[in-house]
Amino acid sequence: MTFRTFLLSACLLLLGSATVSAESLKIGLNYPETGRYKNQGLQQRLAAYLAVEEINQAGGVLGQPLELVIRNTRGEPEKGARNTAEMIDQEGVQMVFGGVSSAVAIASGKAARDRNRIYFGTLTYSNATTGSEGHRFMFREPYNAWMTAKALGDYLNQNHANDDYFYITSDYTWGWSVEESVRQFSNTQETERHPGVKTPFPRALITDFRKALEQAAESDAKVLMMVLFGDDMVRALQVAYEMGLTKRMQVVVPNLTLGMARQVGPAMMEGVIGGAPWVWTLPYENNYPRGKEFVEAFSARYEMRPSSSAASAYSIVYQYKEAVERAGTTNTADVIRALEGHRYSFLKDEQYWREFDHQNVQSVYVVKVKPRDQVMADEFASDYFEIIGSMAGEQAAQTQEEWEERRREAGKPVRL
Repeated sequence: MTFRTFLLSACLLLLGSATVSAESLKIGLNYPETGRYKNQGLQQRLAAYLAVEEINQAGGVLGQPLELVIRNTRGEPEKGARNTAEMIDQEGVQMVFGGVSSAVAIASGKAARDRNRIYFGTLTYSNATTGSEGHRFMFREPYNAWMTAKALGDYLNQNHANDDYFYITSDYTWGWSVEESVRQFSNTQETERHPGVKTPFPRALITDFRKALEQAAESDAKVLMMVLFGDDMVRALQVAYEMGLTKRMQVVVPNLTLGMARQVGPAMMEGVIGGAPWVWTLPYENNYPRGKEFVEAFSARYEMRPSSSAASAYSIVYQYKEAVERAGTTNTADVIRALEGHRYSFLKDEQYWREFDHQNVQSVYVVKVKPRDQVMADEFASDYFEIIGSMAGEQAAQTQEEWEERRREAGKPVRL
């Protein structure tokens, strides 16, 4: 071998090594860029990009830079499943996360399972996600309907125990799950006294919400339970405000996000009560340093406050990174083992990934929308939520026995 040939071979070897060392570790975000839940999807995308950039600036994951691959679900389960399959089969992603609609998350999670990949649910509150439809490859970062309802029920039983309720519920798995859970924990199962109506999903019209709200107005209800999300909640609440119902009734939105509140506006939202896994003021109220860092980085970059949807996506990227590093590999089975039972404190107090159902157990908060002047006093006009109640994750979550009972009812094994 001549010196020139040796030199060329050495250069090619170095080039090949550099290419291998610089190869990215791909993760896939499956979110609604369009459709009824697009606002919550945008928050996920922004927070995910922030997390990926921070991690890459700190050296990546096991020496590899993270690369975020994105797909638009349009809020459609079939599209979400196709996206997941495509990102894994064609793009080579090692993990997929996302959601907003529970139906989308469930369908997408099954597509990931069939390809031996983990799916993290970012905004999926149906009990079914880690319950009757749960499997070994699905991890849910936010709380579920049961946890929300238990915390809300505790507050409502103290403040509205003798009041009549009226339910307006989105007619799909998330809505059914939330209504069932809220009725159970607020002792409003009696449908003659506490009636309700279902509104179409995903194509409800303003006329559907108006018709439902007219029935609410004709009832004796003092509590209006709006089991609606995203643009559906926004439009329905605007109609309720126009009809004067927000003055007559205590409006409760079980799963309330900053994005939804901003879309409606502080004047119409004032006094509305809901549940939340996280709000941006929480780290300041309870001195959670990492949570404050996230809020300040997100606010500085995007000139808006992060929602719970953003916090979920941001947390998932970091949780995946840390699980891969604990496992020393991206091998799915090893990463699952590294996640199961893992406890951590990140943007709030301690959370953990429960081993038997992969539900993230964490504190739940009951919030109330502040008066307009307090909301607008924030630099980004987004100080919407006063925390008026909380419940520890262990108290809020289903027990293993309760979870197993639901699995048996659904004809599913009691082990993932």
